[in-house]
Amino acid sequence: MWAELLPIGRSSATGGYRRYAWTGADADCRAWFRAQAESRGLAYELDRNGNQWAWLGDPEAGNAVVTGSHLDSVPDGGAFDGPLGVVASFAALDELRARGARPDRPLAITNFGDEEGARFGLACVGSRLAAGQLTPERAHELRDADGVSLPQAMERAGYDPAGIGPDPERLARIGAFVELHVEQGRALALPSDGAPDGSPVGVASAIWPHGRWRFDFRGEANHAGTTRIEDRRDPMLTYAETVLAARAAAVRTGALATFGKVAVEPNGVNAIASLVRGWLDSRAPDEETLDAVVGEIERAATGRGSRDGVAVEVTRESFTPVVEFEHGLRDKLAALLGRDGTPVPVLPTGAGHDAGILSASVPTAMLFVRNPTGVSHSPAETAAEDDCLAGVSALADVLEGLACR
Repeated sequence: MWAELLPIGRSSATGGYRRYAWTGADADCRAWFRAQAESRGLAYELDRNGNQWAWLGDPEAGNAVVTGSHLDSVPDGGAFDGPLGVVASFAALDELRARGARPDRPLAITNFGDEEGARFGLACVGSRLAAGQLTPERAHELRDADGVSLPQAMERAGYDPAGIGPDPERLARIGAFVELHVEQGRALALPSDGAPDGSPVGVASAIWPHGRWRFDFRGEANHAGTTRIEDRRDPMLTYAETVLAARAAAVRTGALATFGKVAVEPNGVNAIASLVRGWLDSRAPDEETLDAVVGEIERAATGRGSRDGVAVEVTRESFTPVVEFEHGLRDKLAALLGRDGTPVPVLPTGAGHDAGILSASVPTAMLFVRNPTGVSHSPAETAAEDDCLAGVSALADVLEGLACR
């Protein structure tokens, strides 16, 4: 399975993946998912929001145990973020069958669409729509860098966007959702009591609150070679000061704040910019800290802007509150995986996931597979094969414990 999926959407120039929503690479990933489902005799479904489902048992029976993740990527992302969870889900089902396990609850594997938000700027579009956290009206307003709207992209990919929106009937079928994911950090790789080499698998306790904010810095375009320094209204200076302020605020509070995307107009080497637009990603252990960090960054931006003659406007584009995974389900996973007497690590994460979005609607939990370098959202992202197989075995144990006699 891994070998079949590996070449899809991979850039020969960077070695990273460009699997963006409703593109050719996305279609190839979706075809792969459907083929995996049908080769196992699973009932395949594509829901109203473009999420894929593969069912073992009657979907209408309710109280289903669902697993899976996503197949799309960030720009030049790694091979494991998302796909590991989907591949491991099919492999775990194979393992259950090899064990002779007999599910007495329906099982399903899912691929949620547009989790990364790389094309339209909003993460977890498929699961947000299903959970009612993204309205159809707002979804119709989403556009990519070329001005293509989400509905237009869906139509070009052969899918009717007219029905997108909340899907409470489908979510009501789910009794538990468990998402396996490569760890996007290296906590599992660090030594701990009883595990000097770290642990191959862990259980998520919570997801930090996080969001994305767009900062618009508006100055005045002018000639780079003739405009006196004192006559300039240069938004790049304000932007640069804001980036440094974000780093300082994050260090001081134990939060995270990153400007990772920027657009400049008119974007000429010999022109002072008229507009610099930067996107802030910020995350923190709690919402109070997150609010304080973003507020501090905004004050730094407007303060510097007043000195530079630059207008600053801040727009919150997305926000996800803190997610405490359902304690009963989380503790059951930890108990199922710690049966040999060695406790399984339970750790928080700063990364958002479909499991976090769905947590407001159904009981959810997550498993992490060790990432020895901690690198993610990069072609250098990796996990050892033995650790991936340990993740498959752990997920099979969880599914057997939750769904089988």
